[in-house]
Amino acid sequence: MHNPSSHPPSHLHEVAGKSDSSAHPHVHDPESLRRIVNRLARVEGHIRGIKTMVQESRPCPDVLVQIAAVRGALDRVARIILDEHLSECIGRAAEDGNIEAEIAELKTALDRFLP
Repeated sequence: MHNPSSHPPSHLHEVAGKSDSSAHPHVHDPESLRRIVNRLARVEGHIRGIKTMVQESRPCPDVLVQIAAVRGALDRVARIILDEHLSECIGRAAEDGNIEAEIAELKTALDRFLP
């Protein structure tokens, strides 16, 4: 991911699936972003492989094992993102005095994320 500015990459919070332009940007370590994007690229490739398996009528148990592998990989990416959010974004919100809003956003996201 190339970012032409001299600032580290950032993203805005999303509320109800829509970008909130008034939300504060989250600045993350470029190396961490690179690792997350690389993991997601591998998951994307794995999903394409599962699609091919289905198109080739591969045995259902084999497909299910691959789907389980993708679920695990996505869970690991989510854990990395959550860990970083807790250590970086929540900490920054506490310093900025808006921890309550940040925690409320996290709770909303977790309500949608967790079964």
